[in-house]
Amino acid sequence: MRKIKIGLIQQANSNDLRINLEKLNRNIAAVSAYGAELVVLQELHNTLYFCQTEDTTNFDLAEPIPGPSTGFYSEIARQFHIVLVTSLFEKRAPGLYHNTAVVFDKDGSIAGKYRKMHIPDDPAYYEKFYFTPGDIGFEPIQTSLGKLGVLVCWDQWYPEAARLMALKGAEILIYPTAIGWESSDTDDEKARQLNAWIISQRGHAVANGLPVVSVNRVGHEPDPSMQTNGILFWGNSFVAGPQGEFLAQAGNERPENIVVEVDLERSENVRRWWPFLRDRRIDAYAGLTKRFLD
Repeated sequence: MRKIKIGLIQQANSNDLRINLEKLNRNIAAVSAYGAELVVLQELHNTLYFCQTEDTTNFDLAEPIPGPSTGFYSEIARQFHIVLVTSLFEKRAPGLYHNTAVVFDKDGSIAGKYRKMHIPDDPAYYEKFYFTPGDIGFEPIQTSLGKLGVLVCWDQWYPEAARLMALKGAEILIYPTAIGWESSDTDDEKARQLNAWIISQRGHAVANGLPVVSVNRVGHEPDPSMQTNGILFWGNSFVAGPQGEFLAQAGNERPENIVVEVDLERSENVRRWWPFLRDRRIDAYAGLTKRFLD
């Protein structure tokens, strides 16, 4: 059996970068002390979720890769001998920015990066203002623990992204995330949104016979423009097995650290029982490359 321990860090952030980084360092140390070998952080974990408004001064938060944050997290990965999945605001060039996941191996080296491909533009999630869509494709990142299919937040609604990662040999699907409720939504609507988010990702686990790791932030963050009541990030970070079964799940009210053991060899058995990859009709899927079939 090939088992690894995965650490999830569900954090509430402030507008103080130093405090956020100190908390992340402590939490990474805590899950490492419980044996975590792979540690996953939430989307844009260094700061508040700044995409609630369109403000050009927020581009000052971006940094090059490599840069200060990659140096900081590289040292943490090396110190605790972990594979670490981070989520950074990348400054690629003046006026060109990406929402980029960077993965560090146990020796602190950068194993690879993924630039978020699907970019939302909804009230309080004005990401198209900030982020250029990724241009390095859906490529799993090889690490000392295996091939990681790292995607980011809005990507989690797209089965095509998960499938392409699986077809390229990813052994785990990983989603750093920032998603929550607007306070004017009814309780019924909030429940529907949360359940849809969970079901979508558990579906990726089932369809591809792979574990899924999703890490979300938690807590209320105000809207600087005061046009809305801000976002209440719903937490509920979780790990699902290759049949979509819950292996661990956080709550929606507070920061939490979770360490869970995942057996990567279970995917082989599940795919033998449910041979979805065998039965794909690849000769009939040409329409999937079209925007709409009309």
